[in-house]
Amino acid sequence: MIQPKSLLILTLLSFLGGCVSLPTNQASTLAVPARFDATPPPVPKIATSLRTLFSDSSLNTYLSRAAKSNPDLRASAFRLEESGFNTRTSRAALLPTISANGNGFRSQSNSSGQGFEAGTFDAQRFSASLDVQWELDLWGRIRAGVTAASNDQRAAEADYKSALQSISAQTAQAYFQLIGATQRVNLAERRQASLQSTFNLVDRRFQRGSGSLGDVSLAETDVETAKARIAELTDLRDKASRLLAALTGSYPDRSNQVYFWPSLDRRVAAGIPSSLLRDRPDIDAAYQRIRAADARVKIAHASLFPTFSLTGSYGRQSSELSDLTNADFNVWSLAGNIAGPIFNGGAGRAALGAANARAKIAFAQYRASVLIALREVEDSLGSESLLATRESALVNALAAAKNAESRILRSYESGLVEILSLLETQRRAFDTEEALISVRELRYQNRVALALALGKAY
Repeated sequence: MIQPKSLLILTLLSFLGGCVSLPTNQASTLAVPARFDATPPPVPKIATSLRTLFSDSSLNTYLSRAAKSNPDLRASAFRLEESGFNTRTSRAALLPTISANGNGFRSQSNSSGQGFEAGTFDAQRFSASLDVQWELDLWGRIRAGVTAASNDQRAAEADYKSALQSISAQTAQAYFQLIGATQRVNLAERRQASLQSTFNLVDRRFQRGSGSLGDVSLAETDVETAKARIAELTDLRDKASRLLAALTGSYPDRSNQVYFWPSLDRRVAAGIPSSLLRDRPDIDAAYQRIRAADARVKIAHASLFPTFSLTGSYGRQSSELSDLTNADFNVWSLAGNIAGPIFNGGAGRAALGAANARAKIAFAQYRASVLIALREVEDSLGSESLLATRESALVNALAAAKNAESRILRSYESGLVEILSLLETQRRAFDTEEALISVRELRYQNRVALALALGKAY
C-alpha cells in the first residue's frame, strides 16, 4: 500500500496535479515538531501492539475473538471486498467488449390484389456474428477511472485496518473497564462487611449501656447504603461484561469474568518521534482519498472532450439455417464513431468544478485527520504523566487512611472518640481505595488510547 511520504509537509501540490487549484492559504505547510510536546519523563514504552504491551493471555483471547467475529469489522472487510470488484470493473473498460449474437426470422404473407399474381410469399433470414466495441482512451478518462478505483480500494484497505485497530482498542478498554468494575464490586462487598462489623461493635456497646441508640442508627445507615452501592456497582459490572461480549461477536451476557490487572510495563523512552503517525491507517485512508479525488478531476476534465469508439462485426448471414456453416456467406463490418458535447448548458464545466471542490474537501479532511492524530497522541502522553502522579499520590493516601482507620478503631473501642469519627475514617479509606481503582483503570485505558493514536493497537 502506498503510504504518505511525510506527515511533516501537508502541501496540496504534493498530492494533486495541475487539475486542482487551491487558495493560497490551503496549500500551506503544517509545522510539526520532531517529537511530541508532552514527552517529558515518564513516557511509556512504545510496543508494537496491544498484545505485546500487555502480557495477558485472557486479553489476547478477547482480542482474537473481536478480530474474527466483530460484526462491524466484518462489514468493513466486505466493503474492502466490494472495492476490489469495483477496481476490476473499471479495468475492464480499457479492453474491447466482445459479444456473440445470433438471430433468425421468418415471415409469410398472402396476396390476391389486382395486377399481380395471387399467392403466398415466404421470407426468412438467419445470422450469427461476433460483435466488438472498443472506446479509444485518447484523453485518459478510462485510465483515470482505474486510478480512482484503485485508490478507493487502497482507502478501503486502510479503513479495514483502522477498523481493526479501533475494535481492538475498544475491546481492550472494555476488558479493563470490566476489571475495574469487578474490583469496585469486591471493594463494595468488603466495605459492607467492614461496616457490618462496625455496626456489630456499636450494637454490643449499646447493649452494654456504653453506647447510644443514635450511634447504632448511624452505623446501620452506612451498612444499608453499602448494600445499595453493591447493587449499583454490580449493574455496572454486568454492563461492562455485556459490552465486552458484544465487541467480540458473542451474546451480550454477564458471564465474562476478569479480576486482576495485567502487568504494565513502566519502562520509558527518551521521546516519541512524531513520524510514528505514518503507521496510522486512517491517515493513509485520507491520503488515498486525495489521490482518488485527483483522478476524478481528470475524469471530469476528459469528459469535456469527444469520445472515439470502434465497432466491428464478423459473421455469416443466409436465408437458410444450414448455410451458416458455409464460408461463402461471411459478412463483416467496421465503423468508427466520434461523439462530443456541443452545448449542454455548462453541465460539463460544472461537473469539473464539483470534482475540483471534492478534491479540496479530501485535502482538508486529510489535514484534519493529521491534526486529530497529533492531538490524540499529545492528550494520551499528557494524561499518562498526570495519571501516574495521581496513582502515586493515591497509593500514599490509602496507606495513610488505613493507618488512621486502625488507630481510630482502637480509640473508639476504648471510648476515646465518637462513632462519627470512626465512620468518617472508614469512609475515607474505602473512597481512597475506590479512587485508586479508578485511576488505575484510566491508566490502562489511556495506554490503549495511546497505542491506538500511534497506530499500534493491533
